[in-house]
Amino acid sequence: MDMAQLRRLIDGVLCTLYRRYTERELPALCERLGLPPPSAGSSKHERLVASLNACPDDRLPDVADAVLDQEKLDQAERMALQDVLWLGRHHVQIPSRTRRELARDFDLSDHLGYPDRFMALLGQLWHLDNDPLGGWTTPTNSLRSLIERHVIRFPDDWTTEQFFEQLGAFEAPHPRFGHFLEGLASSTVLPDEPAQRRFAELANRHLNPAGAQLSQNGEEDGYPHFQLVEHGRGTARRPRNLIFATLGKPDIRFTSALDNDIEVAERADEVLVYDRPVGKEGLLWRDLLSWWQETRGITDQEQAARALYNRMKDSLPKESPGQQNLFWCYHHANWDRLSDLPALLPEIWLHWDPKTLRERGVHAMQNLRMDFLMLLPGTRRVVLEVDGIQHFTRNGGTEPDSAKYAATMAGDRDLKFRGYEVFRFGHDELRDRDRAQPLLTGFFGTLLDRPPAGPSRVPLPAQP
Repeated sequence: MDMAQLRRLIDGVLCTLYRRYTERELPALCERLGLPPPSAGSSKHERLVASLNACPDDRLPDVADAVLDQEKLDQAERMALQDVLWLGRHHVQIPSRTRRELARDFDLSDHLGYPDRFMALLGQLWHLDNDPLGGWTTPTNSLRSLIERHVIRFPDDWTTEQFFEQLGAFEAPHPRFGHFLEGLASSTVLPDEPAQRRFAELANRHLNPAGAQLSQNGEEDGYPHFQLVEHGRGTARRPRNLIFATLGKPDIRFTSALDNDIEVAERADEVLVYDRPVGKEGLLWRDLLSWWQETRGITDQEQAARALYNRMKDSLPKESPGQQNLFWCYHHANWDRLSDLPALLPEIWLHWDPKTLRERGVHAMQNLRMDFLMLLPGTRRVVLEVDGIQHFTRNGGTEPDSAKYAATMAGDRDLKFRGYEVFRFGHDELRDRDRAQPLLTGFFGTLLDRPPAGPSRVPLPAQP
């Protein structure tokens, strides 16, 4: 994400905002937007600029989100801020040809049954109040007025392809077009489930060959909620309970089986359970750290980060230096931007059975616990496993065991069919930290589509 550009755009917004608020309202405004408290004295504008200058880069995306959600901006300001934010986050690429073919096949009738909702969506994403002819803007020649006339009042005037052309949808940045598709499929715009599903089915006929799809991801207000994802990657479901960093098998019971509410009955200090919603950006380190601070009552961020890092590290098997090196390398290779990266969850439970493997016998579930899990944008679930000799031998590593190997491969297939991506490392690859570091740095850089990082500004324990 271009933080310098984002800061400039937020600064431009503040030039307008200071006129809307009184001196007494500035502290509440800064708190609402996630900015540091304004300093005393000087002009309102100077106080807001000083507050922005004191805001660290890793908090700027949250500030921009708050500005977009809470403040009224002109359309050019809004679109510029959206583009920088969205282009810096995970997004699905939809080729221009796919967009055009979808438009040719798209009948707007269902959406035009709710014209106010339809126009509200367009106003959030497109510049409607300009002059499409390049002259003076008047009430009759703005793009908004043209759409109201040629699409809503006289829907036979423009084809959907012409409508998309007027919006600039064929050349728009990929994230903007993706948000447009998600909006067209949403119950906010189309409060009619059969109509939602008709649009998603039509869109997916064109999106699937391009490697994308509108996938149902839960519900909102009783209606299906659709999210644009890369086809064949991720899962349509969001996790409910993440049980991780366990120091032993958790003693779990349902407090409400109907709602999937669980609690750890005994030795709760040996188990971490993240039970907050996981959003479209996946589970980021900053989300995990915020949860840790609030549940532990730790106000100092650096102290909380050290405690969380060490607590997760303590769950790693002492007899597996490969797992310890993977955990260490991820955090230290990405030291300066960990806040915006997916959290690396160690020792996480996939299945849970109150009976032991011996008691369950041939019906026992395999791969009860994963070495590491990452929840990435686009509902991607990435599993990392470090395989020691025990994964394919018996009798203390003295004899090959093809049954163990087969069970491991069967577990992998099951995970992949359920939408997980599985990556396995041989323990010998990671046993030596100096040898493992370039391998893991390259792997994570490719996985997250990021180059190696430099020195850190994120609070973490000192390097061992």
